[in-house]
Amino acid sequence: MSEMAERTGLSVTEAMAERRAVKAFDPEYRPPEADMRDLLETSLLSPTAFNIQNWRIVWVTDPDLRQRIRAVAWDQPQVTDAAELLVLCADLNAWDRSPERYWVHAPQAVQDLIVPNIRKYYQGRPQVARDEGMRSCGMIAQSLMLLAKERGWDTCPMDGFDFEAVADLINLPDDHAVALMVAVGKRAQEPFAKPGQIPYEEVVRDNGF
Repeated sequence: MSEMAERTGLSVTEAMAERRAVKAFDPEYRPPEADMRDLLETSLLSPTAFNIQNWRIVWVTDPDLRQRIRAVAWDQPQVTDAAELLVLCADLNAWDRSPERYWVHAPQAVQDLIVPNIRKYYQGRPQVARDEGMRSCGMIAQSLMLLAKERGWDTCPMDGFDFEAVADLINLPDDHAVALMVAVGKRAQEPFAKPGQIPYEEVVRDNGF
């Protein structure tokens, strides 16, 4: 029976509470490829501004490439020990890649309104496109981690690496940017308790600071 058929039954709230950034993974565990594809396909339902879907995910399956990425990631073992490694990247020009396809199933009146405004919004504003790409990658990363937890897997979001070196290793196009990596697999040991949450009142403010 595949992992897809063995969902944990966790609610989103439970997955949020149980998700941890796991550092020690079982290096022998590998999920079926179809289950990983299902995880990735479901994560693509995450939101993006103007529905431009500006994330790009490099699924690193080559063991030698994983080792080379580990060498530029402070030798963190989860890069090679986790079952899967995903490098989340932003396509900084997604807004200009046939944007009409992002709205092809919308009513024509909606297409006529939205599609021209995509280029108007991003044209000549590279920092806006980059910021939007980072936000999109952050949202899909959270989706990936919660979906993985639903499937009984563990994850580790990572930004402790040489971004330029990783970009070179995965042959990243010049008009893309690496946002973060997510390791996926089965934990090799139970993590310690959550180290500390700051008070709700310190985070949530009524109507401003």
